[in-house]
Amino acid sequence: MPLTDAQITALKARAKQLRYDIIDITGWSGGAHIGGALSLVEILVILYDHYLTIDPARPDWPERDRLVVSKGHAGIGYAALLARKGYFDFELLRDFNKFKSPFGMHLDGNKVRGVDASTGSLGHGLSMALGMALGARVQGQSWRTYCILGDGECNEGSVWEAAMATAHFKAVNLTTFVDRNRLMIDGPTEEVMGLEPLADKWRAFGFEVREVDGHDFSALAEAIDFSRSHTDAPVVIIAHTVKGKGVDFMENDVRWHYGGLDTDLIARAKASVEKLYA
Repeated sequence: MPLTDAQITALKARAKQLRYDIIDITGWSGGAHIGGALSLVEILVILYDHYLTIDPARPDWPERDRLVVSKGHAGIGYAALLARKGYFDFELLRDFNKFKSPFGMHLDGNKVRGVDASTGSLGHGLSMALGMALGARVQGQSWRTYCILGDGECNEGSVWEAAMATAHFKAVNLTTFVDRNRLMIDGPTEEVMGLEPLADKWRAFGFEVREVDGHDFSALAEAIDFSRSHTDAPVVIIAHTVKGKGVDFMENDVRWHYGGLDTDLIARAKASVEKLYA
């Protein structure tokens, strides 16, 4: 069903808070992969607030939906969202990526409540998500699996091996996202290793493709609803996003793939986010 105005308002409020949290944690930690975390905000928010069947009090609940954040370097945003959903105390993130903290730059599923897969070594997430989806099928379970890929990691051959297997085994209980912000650590994706025609590649591998504005909650909801009801082939949602979304001096700037923030930059970043939601 289409989102109501009230639901969109609530989702935007959650997204605004998550952007503030990402900024704060980047400041506390001394540096983080902030650009790609900001581009992912709306996807994470709509999944956790509107679609995932979860219980933060029971992170290992067998009937929960699974999420694999394959672009594990976005862990700073993922951790903040999990905290706000009640998996753990948000104040613990003041020690993010510090000595003896359970929160490393790439989240460890053995240490962080709510994380279904340890990721960070790019190119493996879709394979893990496919295994989860097939596991649900073998067990006769109805829970779904979601996987979020970075566009840069689609350079990896292992992504396409997993894609081929996903279509071959018709894993329609798996929804795949590509965070298409067009920038990776070394520069624009199309200069480092061209991905286009990306949608046609996924189609050639047997997927139904939906391309949407990855910052538009209504468009994301429509695509996710389609993926949950489509049974002819697995669905990939190519979400066109902006790296550093919401922070004007970071947007579409590859230098903010990773960076730190001092007090003045934190204030500037939050002021920019405030304008985004004015």
